[in-house]
Amino acid sequence: MRIGLVSDTHGDPAAWRKAWQVLRDCELILHAGDHLYHGAFNPVLPTYDPRKMAQEFNDCPVPILHVRGNCDTDVDQLALRDPILSPYAVCRMEGVNIMLTHGDAMDEPELVEMARRCGMRLLVRGHTHVHGIWEHGDLLVCNPGSPSLPKGDGIPSVGLLEDRTVSLYDIRSGEPILSKPLP
Repeated sequence: MRIGLVSDTHGDPAAWRKAWQVLRDCELILHAGDHLYHGAFNPVLPTYDPRKMAQEFNDCPVPILHVRGNCDTDVDQLALRDPILSPYAVCRMEGVNIMLTHGDAMDEPELVEMARRCGMRLLVRGHTHVHGIWEHGDLLVCNPGSPSLPKGDGIPSVGLLEDRTVSLYDIRSGEPILSKPLP
C-alpha cells in the first residue's frame, strides 16, 4: 500500500497540484493540518486561493485523513467535505500503527512519548514546515514539510509510506530527498 504524507498546504492549490504528481498513485493521503489559511505569520503567496484549495481537497479521488492545524478553523471546515478538526487521528495500515497530528500543542518529546505509549510505529506531524524523518527507538517520526511554504532548506516536500519505508520527495522534481525504513 502507498500512503501519502502531507502537511501545511496553507491554501496554495498550485503547490498541491505539484504535490499531487508524487501523491496521485496513493491509496490514502494523511494530511497533518494547516489546510486553507496562510496564517498570520506566513506570507500571502501569489498562488494563495483557499477556495480553490478547498475544491481540490473535495475533488480529490484519493481518500484523505485530516487533522486540525493551528491555522484551521470552524470556517475552514464549512468549505471542506471531510472532517479536519480533530487534533489527532490514528489508523492501522498494513500492520503499522500510525498517529497523525499537527504537532503544535506539544513539544517533540511529549509527542514521541504519547505515540509510544499508544503503541504507534509511525508518528506523522507538521507545523514546523521543515521536512525530516527521525528515529526514536521503535518509533519513526516524520514531518513531510510543506509543499507551499517550506522552511529549513526551502525544498517544498511531501512524503510517502510504501513497503514499510518512509520517503520524502521534492515536489518540484519528484526526486527523493530522504528515506528511512520503519524500525
